[in-house]
Amino acid sequence: MTLLEQLADKLSNNHALTFEEYERLIARRTPAMAAGLARRAVAARKAVYGDAVFTRGLIEASSCCKNDCFYCGIRRSNGAARRYRLSADEIVECAHTGYDLGFRTFVLQGGEDSFFSDDVLCGVVSRIREAHPDCAVTLSFGERSRKSYERLFSAGAERYLLRHETASRELYARWHPADMSFDARMRCLSDLREIGYAVGVGFMVGAPFQTSADFARDLRFIETFQPEMCGIGPFVPHHATPFAAYGAGTVELTCYLLSIIRLIKPNVLLPATTALGTIAPDGREQGILAGANVVMPNLSPVAHRKDYDLYDNKICTGEEAAECRGCLGARMLSVGYRLVVDRGDMAPASSACV
Repeated sequence: MTLLEQLADKLSNNHALTFEEYERLIARRTPAMAAGLARRAVAARKAVYGDAVFTRGLIEASSCCKNDCFYCGIRRSNGAARRYRLSADEIVECAHTGYDLGFRTFVLQGGEDSFFSDDVLCGVVSRIREAHPDCAVTLSFGERSRKSYERLFSAGAERYLLRHETASRELYARWHPADMSFDARMRCLSDLREIGYAVGVGFMVGAPFQTSADFARDLRFIETFQPEMCGIGPFVPHHATPFAAYGAGTVELTCYLLSIIRLIKPNVLLPATTALGTIAPDGREQGILAGANVVMPNLSPVAHRKDYDLYDNKICTGEEAAECRGCLGARMLSVGYRLVVDRGDMAPASSACV
């Protein structure tokens, strides 16, 4: 048995490795190793979730953002970005449409836009929960105060997605302007966990300056923080950002890391992201075959799907459109999985399908 195979055994059995072991597992990966990890990850996921793939209806509420992240197409310095924001009524209507299409979780996402005050978001969350009490509402509106997170939780938001971006303080500083803080991001994640949210973290794959050591730090962070959700996807450059000239991340490395994350936490909710589908026609299917179990079709109004322009060539029509949920279901069936109508809560750690 090779050293990498020994590490795969250890990870499968203990759900943990040292920093050095994670770094070695990434830096020395081979196609054969990736295939072996994927088999282990699929077995771990099937033991908990069977062949179910959960859907989240994504509602992209605003392309306005106060931040100036160097990789993001809706950064405040991009004067060519097409700005919009949905009204409270429009967001609620998207949720009604999604419910009729079979969605039981709604992910409300947007830039850090001051329009979406606590009063506005609490009103939206309350209206959705009142209309559809069997559904979950997930929010993803960036860094907010602890008081804000508490108010939104009381209004009925049960889940919050806030990618940590990177567990490296130094790399975080290279990706963000000086007015953004690694410590503030970590403080927000701690607040969310203490309040009682199901918390989602995540990071980009193949972004500028990233190394195997950086990924090892991310994996150790996930191991320690134990998030309910983890969204990772390949870096895809945007033409109007400082990182425009850098190459995109790869499906290969993203899927390899998806398999590792599944083995760290077998019951984690793990999306096959839109970015995977952007850089490869079958990217989301490859993500599912590497251990993912969530897809997030777009419920946003068709007129604005292209305006939430985080990176170039983002898919926003066809199978990505919520109205083609049947097409996405067929794609999942083609690789042996089925979309389910379900809130898609994280299963208890001891759960196993029989």
